[in-house]
Amino acid sequence: MEQGKKTGICVGKGAETTMFVLGKALLAADEGKQVMVIRFMKGRRLKDSVFLKRLEPEIRFFRFEKSGEEFGELSPEHQKEEIQNIKNGLHYARKVLRTGECDLLILDGVLELLDRGIITEEEMLSILEEKTGEMAVVLTGARLYDCVGRLADEVCRIGADF
Repeated sequence: MEQGKKTGICVGKGAETTMFVLGKALLAADEGKQVMVIRFMKGRRLKDSVFLKRLEPEIRFFRFEKSGEEFGELSPEHQKEEIQNIKNGLHYARKVLRTGECDLLILDGVLELLDRGIITEEEMLSILEEKTGEMAVVLTGARLYDCVGRLADEVCRIGADF
């Protein structure tokens, strides 16, 4: 996101959006800012990365899902459990937005929760309305939703399909 932008959305397919926002996180940390990344719908990719752990405390990573499998491959019973874990992650995001405990909050993959019907557009807006102060927020996912797009200062589309 450009200097002065407070809410950004990055949409695209695959890992490209994650790589883009991780670059933004590194730039922000290099400027002395505190960054938090909450990852949704990502399986265990990068979960135990020794490299990512070395970025702490400037960039802190969180993942609330417990399963290492992709959400769509889980049984309905395990999906139900993971939905509760995901909602715990959203509650944590809401707390971070309300308290302003970082300079940049990245909700990586959060738009996929709308794709899968795990949360509604109203719930997403309710979470984003918690934002206080000067904190910048970036959302990622495969698809741009009008409800959040209207809140964005900047929208980035990554990939050849756009």
